[in-house]
Amino acid sequence: MAATLSEQDKTRFDQLKKIGEIPKHIAIIMDGNGRWAKKRNLPRVAGHKEGVESVRYMVEACAHLGVEVLTLYTFSTENWNRPKDEVSTLMRLIVKSLQNETDELNKNNIKLTVIGDIDSLPTIVQKELEQAINKTKNNSRLTLNLALSYSGRWELLEAVKTIIREFEEGKIKKSDINEELISEHLTTKNFPDPDLMIRSGGEYRISNFLLWQLAYSELYVSDVLWPDFRTIELYEAIKDFQKRERRFGLVSEQVSH
Repeated sequence: MAATLSEQDKTRFDQLKKIGEIPKHIAIIMDGNGRWAKKRNLPRVAGHKEGVESVRYMVEACAHLGVEVLTLYTFSTENWNRPKDEVSTLMRLIVKSLQNETDELNKNNIKLTVIGDIDSLPTIVQKELEQAINKTKNNSRLTLNLALSYSGRWELLEAVKTIIREFEEGKIKKSDINEELISEHLTTKNFPDPDLMIRSGGEYRISNFLLWQLAYSELYVSDVLWPDFRTIELYEAIKDFQKRERRFGLVSEQVSH
């Protein structure tokens, strides 16, 4: 799942690396597939299919930049409420993409991981995910993390249930329960929190995405619909990120020392 970057793209991104900090973890809400299709009098699935090409560009661009983790909000728990035909088509598209792209991911040294309620996915999707994850598990250039059947509230609820169970079993004490413990019980426990969260499509919402992890992430909203989101949009998002002062609750004077 990679696209070839142009020499112009590579030059732009190399300039970014010289100018300032590159986010270690970028999270993206890929919004606007349906609106993109509607504008063209096409079925909604056409937008989802075209959006796969945008994913290819983001994966290769992030790998070139040295980003460690790219998390894509691929399918939310709320998306199960969409029309059955659309959900079925999306599941088939996920399977097809995994079948078509896993070898390319492996070739490009990209590791695939998944967060979410995987057990709720169709068996064939689970099978393809397992195969792709196993095939790419030793890769190290970039981790492509798909949020599938995922929501922030679901994740926090599952973490709370697990912590209560461990407390009842005597594995942890009340005094052990802190922010670090909660983070360790989230599906993203192996990743740093996102430095930058990008949303395409112009909507100013986080839509139940990484509610705990986005506490101090920089947010960037692009009006470009996801199927049209390409390397120039990612470049602009990171350039904007580099202009910001990340204070994490401190004042500017404290950050500068």
